[in-house]
Amino acid sequence: MINVHNLKMIDISIIIPVYNGEKWINTCMRSVMVQSILKTNLKVEISVFNDGSNDGTKKLLEDWAEHFNSIGVNFILTNSQISRGVGAAKNGAIRSSIGNFLCFQDIDDIMHENRMLLQWEAANSNPNALIGSQISRIPTYSTPRFVHWANSISPMQQKLQIYTSNGPTLLMPTWFCHRSIFERVGGFDESGHGTPEDLIFFYKHLDLGGDVHRIDEELVIYRYHEESTTFSIQRKIIQEIQLRRLEKCVFPYWTSFTVWNAGKSGRRFIRSLSQITRDKVIAFCDVDKNKIGHSVELYCPVKRKVLKSLPVVHFKDAKLPLLICVKLDFTNGEFEKNLRSLNIIEGIDYILFS
Repeated sequence: MINVHNLKMIDISIIIPVYNGEKWINTCMRSVMVQSILKTNLKVEISVFNDGSNDGTKKLLEDWAEHFNSIGVNFILTNSQISRGVGAAKNGAIRSSIGNFLCFQDIDDIMHENRMLLQWEAANSNPNALIGSQISRIPTYSTPRFVHWANSISPMQQKLQIYTSNGPTLLMPTWFCHRSIFERVGGFDESGHGTPEDLIFFYKHLDLGGDVHRIDEELVIYRYHEESTTFSIQRKIIQEIQLRRLEKCVFPYWTSFTVWNAGKSGRRFIRSLSQITRDKVIAFCDVDKNKIGHSVELYCPVKRKVLKSLPVVHFKDAKLPLLICVKLDFTNGEFEKNLRSLNIIEGIDYILFS
C-alpha cells in the first residue's frame, strides 16, 4: 500500500535498506546530498528501511532525516524491530515511497554526482528496462575479474551470461527502474537472510519480457568488505536457482548437449540435473589430454549406483550445443581463446554455467 506522505508528485524515490550501517551512513548520505539531479525541477525523496539494526544506525538516520527534510527533500525512515533480510527491507522502503522511478542504493556504497540524472534519463526513455551502470571498487583493486566482467560484457551478453557465479549481469547496487517494473515482478523475495533476492527478481523481470541497459560510465562506487550481505549467500543456493531456470527455459528446447568440463564442476552439474535432462547429455568435452578418450562414470552415493557413463572428447570434436562449466578469466585467456576458435554463438550454441 502506497504511503501518501506527500501530495506532491515525486519523480524518484531513493530506496535504501540498512542493517547495522553505522560506519557507512555518513559517506553514503553525503553522496546523495550532492546529486546533480537535486538542482533540477525533478522531485526526489529518500526512503530508508532500518532492518532491525542494533548499532547507532537509527540515531544517524534520524539526524540525516532532519537535514534532508530541512532542505526540502522528503526523508522517510521506517524502523523494524527485527531483521527480516534484504528483500523485505527493500520492499518495505518501496512501499513507503511514492516515486515514479526507483533508485536502489546500498548504504555501504557511494553514488557519483551524476548517477541519478543519467539513469533517470535512460529509464525515462525505456521504462521497461532495468538500468544499471559500470562500477568502481573500494578497495581499488579488489575483485578485478568481477569488475572487468560487470563493466565490459556486451548488451547481448547482459541477457545471456545470467548463469554465472557473478549473479545478475546488471549489478544490484546500480539498479534504477520505473516503479511499474517492481509492481509487475511483485517485489523482492522475502525468504530472509541468505536468499539471492536480486537474482530472483532479475530472472522474473527477464521472464516477463523486461529489458536491461547498462550506462557505460562508473556511476557507483561498490564497496568490498567482509560484512557485505553477498557473503551470506551460498553459491549452492544460487546454482540451484540458476539450474531451475535452465530446466525451465533452456533444456526443454535441447534434444541433446555436451558438457564442457570433465572435472568436478561438470560432474557435479550433471548429477544435479533432472533425470529427463540428464538423459540428454551425450558427452563431456575437455582440453585435458589425460581425460580425452576415456569415459567418466557418474556415481551417486545416495542411490548407490552409476547414474551415467559418458565419453570425454576434445572440445573441437564436441557436438553442439554446449553447457560450459568453466569459469571465465581464470586460465590466462586460454579458455576464451579456445571458445573463440569454435566460431559458435552464445545463447544458441553454448551457455555458460560457472
